[in-house]
Amino acid sequence: MGSLLLGIDVGTSSVKAVLIDKRGNLLADGQAEYPLHHIRPAWVEQDPEDWWHGTCKAVKEALSKVPDSAESVIGLAVSCQAPALLALDHSGKPLRPAMIWMDRRAEAETIRLTEMLGADQIYRITGNRPDAFYLAARLLWLQNNEPEVLKKTWQFVQVNSYINYRLTGRLTLDPSNAALMQLRDYQKDEWSEALCNICGIKTSQFPEVMAAHLIQGRVTAEASEATGLKTGTPVMAGTVDSASAALEAGVVEPGIAVEMTGTSTVIIMPNDKGLTEPALIAMPHALSGIHLLLGAMVASGGCLRWFRDQLGQIEVHTASENKTDAFDLLTGQAAGIKPGSDGVIFLPYMMGERSPLWHTNARGVFFGLSLATSKAALVRSILEGTAFALRHNIEVAMKAGAEVREVRSVGGCSRSDLWNQIKADVLGLPLLLPRTSVGSPFGAAVLAGMGTGIFPDIRKSLTEMVHLDRRFEPNEENHKRYMLSYQVFLDIYEHLKGDFDHLASITP
Repeated sequence: MGSLLLGIDVGTSSVKAVLIDKRGNLLADGQAEYPLHHIRPAWVEQDPEDWWHGTCKAVKEALSKVPDSAESVIGLAVSCQAPALLALDHSGKPLRPAMIWMDRRAEAETIRLTEMLGADQIYRITGNRPDAFYLAARLLWLQNNEPEVLKKTWQFVQVNSYINYRLTGRLTLDPSNAALMQLRDYQKDEWSEALCNICGIKTSQFPEVMAAHLIQGRVTAEASEATGLKTGTPVMAGTVDSASAALEAGVVEPGIAVEMTGTSTVIIMPNDKGLTEPALIAMPHALSGIHLLLGAMVASGGCLRWFRDQLGQIEVHTASENKTDAFDLLTGQAAGIKPGSDGVIFLPYMMGERSPLWHTNARGVFFGLSLATSKAALVRSILEGTAFALRHNIEVAMKAGAEVREVRSVGGCSRSDLWNQIKADVLGLPLLLPRTSVGSPFGAAVLAGMGTGIFPDIRKSLTEMVHLDRRFEPNEENHKRYMLSYQVFLDIYEHLKGDFDHLASITP
């Protein structure tokens, strides 16, 4: 058995682990799910122990599929959901459950933070607008509501930091995760004393920041027993899932974007200028010298899952009996509806929206319903509405100076041919699918290869490893039709955004 690389992604709903060889061939994978805890509306937490147990299970499953693989793994890296607020005590144990990226409890603290420092100043320092998505506001919430936790905190870490700590006994932080904490000067690449002071924390409460591909430690005997990995296996610092997904798709230069699509969608657009845009998210790539603008949608596949769970009982039952997939049955019906969904337009803001709206109170809308509206038209409108939201993010990025001439798609939702074609038609851009599309863990394995010297020229290696199997070209007639609906899509939100806030104010 030759040298193997292990990539792990600790996501919002599960851990995934993959084994690849030095040519980038996917040899095995493993997965373990865990729960989200919705404490109150907009309060979303996870137990870090679930991440660790899921990691152990997923790694063991992947290793079990390749004989003697543990001995052949020469390095691993972990990518993750981000940002999360996780406070550790001096023994390295979590002081409370982690507030994950989906948590919106710090809305009032975001306003307070803005009042104290100014929205423009926060954006100037961090490259990102003040929002409850980032850690700065949530640290203020901790200060106001759980000051005893703040006092006991030894280190504030991110998801991959914690998993790496359990693997190696050492704490580090990568630049991409550090940027999403909104406590770091984006241009100077150092912690902002002004923001840290306002949030009541010290810069010493953050781990050492190191490049994503560097070795941060080695698997301990205790972690070896828990995971099945060989003691001493090198562990890289790792990175954010979106930066890792960009590597999987071979996205390392301006003009080529990648859409990481599943429950949520992130469109990742590289640039070499350090671009920032307050409506989007800015962070460093896992590769030095490259920066990313991210458009982050809260619910894309999640909207379709909601429809399946609430209104697709027939398809779920049929799929169970015929051993097929309920999503395939629903999108198969939608394929029989012409572009435009028989006049129905869907706003995919089922859990509020991040970029480019940053509107927690926004909600999902089916607009244009009539007694003639079919289930198939509703499903197609979901596919089209999420594609419109994707276009909205790309338009904002291009106005900020980003270049996008093609989009690559990875993740669970990329297996729908209908959805892929709709996206190509709405964007007016070609959409391409890499042959290997397992998501962020593949990119994490690539980082492991960089850190161990397997991929000394990463751009050359990615060119050889990333094979683009399928291409969806935009249909010009459909694109023109969609542009008419797209303008209505934008107008509907503008007309309703005040009503969304009013409804939130009177809803218990």
